[in-house]
Amino acid sequence: MLILNHEDPRPLYVQIYAQIRERVLSGKLLAEARLPSARDLAAELGVSRNTVESAYQELLAEGYIHTRTRSGYFVSTIGHEVPPAPRRRTTTPASAPRTRYAFDFHPAGLDPSSFPASVWRKYYLEHLRLDQPLLAQYGDPQGDPALRASLRDYLERSRGVVCGIEQLVVCSGLQHSLDTVAQLLWGKCRALATEDPGYPLPREVFANHGYEVVPTPVGPGGLDLAALDSSGCDIAYITPSHQFPLGEVMPIANRLRLIEWSRHGRYIIEDDYDSELRYQGRPIPSLQGLQPGGNVIYTGTFSKILSPALRLSYMVLPVSLLDTYRRRFRFHLPGASLPEQKTLAAFMDNGHLERHLRRMRTIYRKKRQALAAALGRHFGPRAEIIGQEAGLHVVVRLRGEPRGEAERGRLAEASGIRLLPFSITNADNSPADGHLLLGFGAMSPEELDQGVRLLAEICYGQEPRTS
Repeated sequence: MLILNHEDPRPLYVQIYAQIRERVLSGKLLAEARLPSARDLAAELGVSRNTVESAYQELLAEGYIHTRTRSGYFVSTIGHEVPPAPRRRTTTPASAPRTRYAFDFHPAGLDPSSFPASVWRKYYLEHLRLDQPLLAQYGDPQGDPALRASLRDYLERSRGVVCGIEQLVVCSGLQHSLDTVAQLLWGKCRALATEDPGYPLPREVFANHGYEVVPTPVGPGGLDLAALDSSGCDIAYITPSHQFPLGEVMPIANRLRLIEWSRHGRYIIEDDYDSELRYQGRPIPSLQGLQPGGNVIYTGTFSKILSPALRLSYMVLPVSLLDTYRRRFRFHLPGASLPEQKTLAAFMDNGHLERHLRRMRTIYRKKRQALAAALGRHFGPRAEIIGQEAGLHVVVRLRGEPRGEAERGRLAEASGIRLLPFSITNADNSPADGHLLLGFGAMSPEELDQGVRLLAEICYGQEPRTS
């Protein structure tokens, strides 16, 4: 029996989702148990069928349930029982000129007019005026306490992360976060498993620190956990909520297996790089929130939702690493600008970040739809988009006999197209003739259509027309 509270500020479908999720995790709903049909449950609860369907779709996306053709919804086999995460909080206090491209398909490209400059300027100037004494100080090495408090509340509310402000460290981008983690774990761990294909930065950072880096294959459920078990690694870098670049979501059963793997002196680095930009349903909750006391190092950034130029990011350290962190980094100085941190805290506390996110989801959803429509028009059945509807890029699987990656890269450059080769995500940099990595954030729908038309000509043998 599910109980809905109409005075609860959460939407009804979220309440349904949360109660079924808790029953699955606690074992009250057994594996392969059949759930009521959306129609029957809606009638029982006195809500619309769409409300129940929305809850079921969230559970389906996260792997808590699965469907069978013409048979309905069933509870997935998870394999571990994990109690719901506690909601307690601890409360202790001059470069070379860039090439200009007519069509920019970089996977991290943002809408050029997206930054909320007027609001940001207001809070920035306000802090310069009111907090002048702070400009003569270095600030807290872990980050401004006010910003960390804002981050803690935001992450708990939007990502299901459970932590105290003493676990949060404000950094100047993911590279800074990974560099800190590599130093922090040196001596405890020596080998890092990375997703293959995957983001190349962690491979490079940890290799530069002397770690063995083991590329580990990725499948429909994310990182191949059998390969991880046999790798001998004691750290795993993953992007579970939107795998880069393939866009898959790691299902709950795999998340719990991964948490179990980490209990034995091993660590997970959870990179939640663009989790807020999900275009169907709610953002996928963090892995960290499933086991707040475990060995999960959670990292996030404002580069995708605000601006990469700000160099503002954060990480949540496990409680077990705090003493080591304070000992090894006691003389380090803050990595991010204090006025920018103060500005971001005010921006968040006054509700601007969540309003900005709602606006950007709408903008990027439309751009993704425009890209998908352009691929359908100009590539037809020769192109298939793979992965979830989220983030700022798609991966396109090409059918037939497209030009090789190196040649189409050369032709794209000559045509004014910025095209990042998919092969950079392969650990061995092997050519990826059958895949395209296309970002859509930096262009208008009209530019996306024109750029995709040129790409179709480039990929399938016709010399592109130049204007």
